Amino acid sequence: MYSLLGAISQMKEYLSIKEFARFSRIEQTTLRYWDDIGLFSPSKRDPDNNYRYYSPEQIIAVKFIAVLSDLNIPLKAIANIEQDRDPEKIIRLISERERLLGLELLRIQQQFTILHTRRRLIEEGNRAIKEHDLEFTEEEKKSGEISKTALQVIAEEEMAYIVGPRNKFANNGEFYESFVKFCTSAEEQRIKLSLPIAGRHDRFENFLKLPGGPDNFISIDPRGNRISPAGNYLAGYVRGFYGQLANIHEEMLAYTKEHELKPVGPVYTEYLHDEICLRDPIDYLAKVSVRVEGA
Repeated sequence: MYSLLGAISQMKEYLSIKEFARFSRIEQTTLRYWDDIGLFSPSKRDPDNNYRYYSPEQIIAVKFIAVLSDLNIPLKAIANIEQDRDPEKIIRLISERERLLGLELLRIQQQFTILHTRRRLIEEGNRAIKEHDLEFTEEEKKSGEISKTALQVIAEEEMAYIVGPRNKFANNGEFYESFVKFCTSAEEQRIKLSLPIAGRHDRFENFLKLPGGPDNFISIDPRGNRISPAGNYLAGYVRGFYGQLANIHEEMLAYTKEHELKPVGPVYTEYLHDEICLRDPIDYLAKVSVRVEGA
């Protein structure tokens, strides 16, 4: 501040708008606009050409406006206290902006979480399709070949999620009724429906009995209060519509017996590719995974 005052004292009596803009680092268009709305005006205008002229001391006054404007505090709010400000008024003003920024940060964090989670699943789906040759040919689609499967033991990182209401399946035909129930209860469960939704069977035995009828639907949410632990998982990939998992349960059972693996804990059915990235439901890609011991 002392160096600023020293520089001011060395200046001429008035500065043109170009000189003042360069000195204050505020665009000329901004200075003109602030003048037009009565927020910050030059010391004088030339009566002949209406040019704006600023006194060097105005650099101190304009700093108040520039700082608050950079914080996106509305100009109207700045104007309301510009002539009659004190520390308490400034605290109230910036506290409100702080509150709004907090809400905006929360919204941005939620969007980042959704984007990151979606991208991770889609990229995992791309790798699985390439590694296991799960792409449908036009001939297969025309012939009615609407499912492809593959199995693999993979090392998984832990996954956080939120559990929805308990499903009650009498048969696989009630998949959508339970799914709608999950969606309608999302708000009270603090579930963001923009995040990927998966199915969860409590045990491998439950999955074998009703592969397309999970005990719960879950939201894959990094902020979730449930965790699937890191470890080795038997993953079964299957192309096809929601709830239509072909014979993946039988293939996974046969695989565990052949390789002497013991399924442990819940079974998760995630849709790596869904309506977000594909138009045709036949092309959806599900991953069914269960942690295994003995791998």
